[in-house]
Amino acid sequence: MSIAPDPHDLIKDLPMRSRSQSPPPDWSTFSTADVGVSTPMRLMAKWVVPASVTLMVVGLVTGNLWIGLLGGFVTFVISLWLLGPFRTQLWRQLIPPTWRVPIVAGLGLLAATFGLLLLWGTERSEWLKGSRFPAINWEAIGAISEALGALGQIAIAVLAVYVAWQQYVISRDLTIQQNRITQQQTIDAYFQGVSDLALDEQGFLEDWPQERAIAEGRTAAIFSSIDAEGKAKVIRFLSQAKLVTPLKRDQRLGRPILDGAGGYAEDRQYGVRVIDFGVMLAGANLQGTDLRWTDLAEANLVRANLRSCNLSGANLSQTILFEADLTGADLKGTRLFYGDATRATPRSRDQSDVDFSTGEGTGAVVENVDLSQVQDLSEEQRFYCCSWGGEKTRRSVPGGCAGIENKLNR
Repeated sequence: MSIAPDPHDLIKDLPMRSRSQSPPPDWSTFSTADVGVSTPMRLMAKWVVPASVTLMVVGLVTGNLWIGLLGGFVTFVISLWLLGPFRTQLWRQLIPPTWRVPIVAGLGLLAATFGLLLLWGTERSEWLKGSRFPAINWEAIGAISEALGALGQIAIAVLAVYVAWQQYVISRDLTIQQNRITQQQTIDAYFQGVSDLALDEQGFLEDWPQERAIAEGRTAAIFSSIDAEGKAKVIRFLSQAKLVTPLKRDQRLGRPILDGAGGYAEDRQYGVRVIDFGVMLAGANLQGTDLRWTDLAEANLVRANLRSCNLSGANLSQTILFEADLTGADLKGTRLFYGDATRATPRSRDQSDVDFSTGEGTGAVVENVDLSQVQDLSEEQRFYCCSWGGEKTRRSVPGGCAGIENKLNR
């Protein structure tokens, strides 16, 4: 029986958006001790900078230009001096390594473009006069500034859209991951519930008619609420637990009979299943799932999507595959019938003519099935599909159906 995965383990498996996306700065590692802060620097930061800022504010309030300039100049110089020892660590913490080169290149490109555009607007007459400092076209500067401002607004809007998209992608992935966790918990609860329902206190299979009906009801309900991979898990569990295999029963109480080899005896013709799939999987989407060695005999898989499924060793005898899509499926060792391919026939509504020794009435219904690009199709399987698949199936069989009679005549 499966064990529910730890949700934290599944959250850790969430794929990263990109290798270029660096983690946020770890400010816990930013320490002034790493850059050797001296006592004068601490005094400057504690007393001089606040005093000079206050002096600048006083000059602005009183309208005294010189006091304001003095306070502002002192604040600027001392603050720049205090930031000097931290410039390397600030660069490392604020700018991720993968973004440093693009940022520097972008700033350089912007500065070079701005400077060249300014020089483009200089007056040619000043150059001809040999002036050392050519006049600058300030109207061009204003136009360029407005253009750069517009570009900045566009860049901010693009950045906002990018951030919103990243948030959406992360939220979507977390929602998908949470749905996977919830689905797995639902499936595990189903496994436990079916096991408790079908087994007695000694661990023997004890399924009375009402218990079988409840188990089938639970199975039908869970199939309607899980995705393709979840359906495949349930099918594999039921197949390995022999809950969908027809078991031989005694003629009095209907209890399953042991086969003397550590399991229960099978009876394909008259046995009773604990759970009968019936029409639960009709039209089901099982694309790309692992259905190796599963027992889908007599199941109704009309119009089911089995593209790229691994059906190696699966039992599909008497399965209704009408208009099912098996494109690219692996059919290595898949049982489509019992007995000999030349005598096997598809199942019919009247099950009285079933003969598992000759194969009559034991075959799958393969009419209008799409077998394009199926893998490991044996000669017996090809012969049976060409014989009983009809024209549409015959056109999709790898290797063709030349020389094989169409027994459906349609």
